[in-house]
Amino acid sequence: MFLPEEDRYSHSRRRLESQIATLYGGRIAEQFIFGEDAVTTGASNDIERATELARNMVTKWGLSDKLGPLSYSKEAGEPFLGRSTEGASGISGATAKTIDEEVRALIDRNYEHAEQILRDNMDKLHAMTAALMKYETIDVGQIDAIMEGREPGPPADWGDDVPPADQGGGAVDTDAANRSSSSQQKPDDPPLSGPAEQH
Repeated sequence: MFLPEEDRYSHSRRRLESQIATLYGGRIAEQFIFGEDAVTTGASNDIERATELARNMVTKWGLSDKLGPLSYSKEAGEPFLGRSTEGASGISGATAKTIDEEVRALIDRNYEHAEQILRDNMDKLHAMTAALMKYETIDVGQIDAIMEGREPGPPADWGDDVPPADQGGGAVDTDAANRSSSSQQKPDDPPLSGPAEQH
């Protein structure tokens, strides 16, 4: 009887592909919100993890339609000092090419899937962006509210100096509040500060 070394080997193909799509969500959201030219390196670790998942699906877990249930992950070390890739891994050039194509197909399919999910939920994406800009962090309660179409309140661990109107999770008319405060401000008073910061 053979037992998996880690629990991840019992994950279904659907779950693994869902994880790949999820890992690209942040990068795609950044691209949608800020534009192609403003994409940062922040998703580098997510890209690395997604690529590793896809490669493991193809070379270790037998989840490739073209290559079938075979293992192509011989641990023979990295090629160096003139040793060819084929000699180091025991994989032919044609097979290595097919592996790369299958990994690419997995990544492309799930990247496009993540893009479509975000396009279909652009209102929720913008709501999360607004909450992040306002609170700098969002918790599960805020995410649940956004997904249900409700206005997210402050995070559960938000500071005690949050205005009472904010604590109920309702929208706050900050312009009206600023106008009211400005009308009561004396000429010698220092400028009004912005929204309370989290402590």
